[in-house]
Amino acid sequence: MSILLHEMRILVIGGTGFIGPPLIRQLAAAGHSVAVFHRVSSTAAFPGTVEHILGNRHQLGDARQAFRRFVPDIVIDLILSSGTQAAKLMEICRGITGRVIAISSIDVYRAVGVLHGSESGALEPLPLTEQSALRTKLQTYPPEMLGMLKSVFGWIDDDYDKIPVEQKVLTDPQLPGTVLRLPMIYGPGDRLHRFFPMLKRMDDGRQKILFSSELASWRSPRGYMENVAAAIALAATDDRSAGNVYNVAEAPSFSELDWARKIAAQIGWRGEFVVLPSERTPKHLILPGNLAQHWVASSQRIRHELGYREAVDLAPALQKTIAWERANPPAQMNPQQFDYAAEDAALAEWYAGPTSRI
Repeated sequence: MSILLHEMRILVIGGTGFIGPPLIRQLAAAGHSVAVFHRVSSTAAFPGTVEHILGNRHQLGDARQAFRRFVPDIVIDLILSSGTQAAKLMEICRGITGRVIAISSIDVYRAVGVLHGSESGALEPLPLTEQSALRTKLQTYPPEMLGMLKSVFGWIDDDYDKIPVEQKVLTDPQLPGTVLRLPMIYGPGDRLHRFFPMLKRMDDGRQKILFSSELASWRSPRGYMENVAAAIALAATDDRSAGNVYNVAEAPSFSELDWARKIAAQIGWRGEFVVLPSERTPKHLILPGNLAQHWVASSQRIRHELGYREAVDLAPALQKTIAWERANPPAQMNPQQFDYAAEDAALAEWYAGPTSRI
C-alpha cells in the first residue's frame, strides 16, 4: 500500500496507448487528479474528470506552460524512446513537478544482448534483478526488428534505447526519478498480438502444433496490462520509490510451451504439442538468437518494498486477452507465418523416422 494517502496531481505523457488507459482509470478511481498529454487525433476514452493537454511528443517543449499550469506532483512518461528525449523531459519538468516516473524495459539487461548476439561471453545468471548487468552495446535490436517496432509504436525513434533513458532520469541533480522495467505485456489492445499466432492455429483446427525444442523451453517475463498499470500507479504514488529501479513481472516465468498449454486450456483445445529438434523444425517457427539465454526476471523488489500484488489473476487475464485477440485479429498477417504445409511435412518426416515418436 502506498504511504501517500492524499490526492495527487499526476500528468501522464503518452496515455492513449496500451498501458495508458488502465493506468489513468486506476489513478482517477483512487481520487487523484490526472491530466493526459496526447495528440489531437487520439480517441481513447477516459473518465470525465481527466484533463487533456494536446500536443506532439516530439515537440514536448511547446507544452511546458500547459504542464506548469496543471501543477503536477508527479509526471509519468510512458513513451520515452531515447536519452535525448529523456534529457529534454527532465529539463522541461524541473521546477514544475516533484518526481518523474520513466517507463523502461527488461531489454536493458545484458541477457537480452546475449540472446540477440550483440553481447559476447557467458550466459547471464538468472533471475535478472535490478542489480543484474546491463547491455554494454546500445540499440540491441536488429534493424529489421527496430523498423517493425517503429511501424507499430509511433513514439519510437531511430535512437531507441532505454539504457540512456534510465541514466538521464536517475542522475538528474535537481529532480528525483523512478524507473520501472516492464516485461512483455499482454492483454486487450496488445499491438504486437503476442498470443495471436498460437490462438489462430488452435482456432484453425490444427491438431498438432509444433515447437522447436529451444523455443518450447524458453522463458521470459510477462505481465497483464492492468497489473502492469497498477505497478506503475503504485510506484508513482509512493515516495519510497524515488531514486529506485523496479522490475515488473509475473511470477513464475512460464516457458513458451507452458503459455501455449494455458491458452489451450482456456479455449478447450485438445490437440497435441510436438517438440522437435531445431534442425527438424520449419524455418518460420524458429526464433533467431541464442535461446539458451532465458530472460527470467525477478519482481521481488517492488513486491517487498512497495507491496505490489497482481489484482487480476492469470485465468481471467487470459480470457480477456483471448476474447480481444479473436475480435481484433492483426490487420496484416504474413502468410508464411502460418505455412501449414511445411509444418505437416515436418510432422510426417518426424513420425516416419526410425525412433518412436510416442
